[in-house]
Amino acid sequence: MKFEFKIALRYLFAKKSYNAINIVSGVSSAAVGVVTAAMVCVLSVMNGFGGLIEEMFSAFDPDLRIVATNGKYFSCDSSSFDAVRCMEDVEVFARTIEETALIEFSDKQIPVKLKGVDSTYHLLNQIDSILVDGKFVVYDGAFERCVMGQGVASQLSIGAHFVKGVHLYAPRRNHKVNLLRPEDSFKEAVCFISGIFAVHQVKYDNQLSLISLPLARYLFEYEEDEVTAIEIKLKEGCSVKKVKREIQHVLGEEFLVLDKYEQQADFFRIMRIEKVLTYILLSFILLIATFNIIGSLTMLILDKQEDIKILHGMGANKQMIRRIFLFEGWLISSLGACIGLIVGVLVCLSQEYFGWLKLGNGSEFIISAYPIDLQAFDLLSIALIVLTIGWIAAWYPTHKMNIK
Repeated sequence: MKFEFKIALRYLFAKKSYNAINIVSGVSSAAVGVVTAAMVCVLSVMNGFGGLIEEMFSAFDPDLRIVATNGKYFSCDSSSFDAVRCMEDVEVFARTIEETALIEFSDKQIPVKLKGVDSTYHLLNQIDSILVDGKFVVYDGAFERCVMGQGVASQLSIGAHFVKGVHLYAPRRNHKVNLLRPEDSFKEAVCFISGIFAVHQVKYDNQLSLISLPLARYLFEYEEDEVTAIEIKLKEGCSVKKVKREIQHVLGEEFLVLDKYEQQADFFRIMRIEKVLTYILLSFILLIATFNIIGSLTMLILDKQEDIKILHGMGANKQMIRRIFLFEGWLISSLGACIGLIVGVLVCLSQEYFGWLKLGNGSEFIISAYPIDLQAFDLLSIALIVLTIGWIAAWYPTHKMNIK
């Protein structure tokens, strides 16, 4: 193998009889390099957007969320939940109630998700960092308050400092609708806007509003110990997977313990599918680019017929001669892969530090430039697919060559 590789390396950089062979070989290597660099850049940008949205979710979602396996609500007044609350790694243990209701302001009415939380909710996540107006207060000691998503506030044309309150309506549980007095079929409450948050995700900004836990219990007629979810913040530095397993063991199969990724399972699944499909599409483009290698290698084989006869006369068998040209084609793709990886990494690093490629005019988006997240696994998988396709492209002409 060492002899064949040295001969192939010599052919790669040696001057050929026809200058066109050098040009075609250079074009082949450049085509592989361009596609490789494109794969690095595209996958890194996708990682960057994924990480950006993950940070947005992280500012709102708890470290762990406990929900019932069956049913919508459950009782948290048990020794199992007391044990979870007293775990060493649990920093914040919060009860929440989330239901659909109707919110009314002036002559506008829209359905929303009302989430009942207590005054320590800001300790559970980073909601203070995503407030765009007002402050986080769900009860000020005298009046019920509401912190709503930016999209909800926009639809209602309301701000955090409005004096007029909003009306909340929720259907009574286990109550038949009275057609003569339909208003009796709803629980009603009034609260005042204290803050507006923006996660920049439709499911939160356009649908969710936060109210106090006692108000949620009143509106949706829940008992003192009934909740729809338990949200937990863990102490810094602890293993989320380890604590999740421990809590799941304590609570049993009646409950699901969801980490941040499982709370947004649909989103992250779509992101993974998009990345895989992009990888496959770029791999097909790479396959087309490597067709040039077949042409350049075929031309090289024709050019080196005299060398093949000499090597054959010196005792080289057919397999050895085929391996020389197989290594030659593989080296062409490897050279393009190395150049493409280096160029791709340099472009990504320059974008990460200087942000030269902007998103529009910068004022219409959350960030001004395309985000970048270089990952070693992506670079390894790109190098692997490029070298594999390059080897396959070199195999065909070498096994079709006629050696007498």
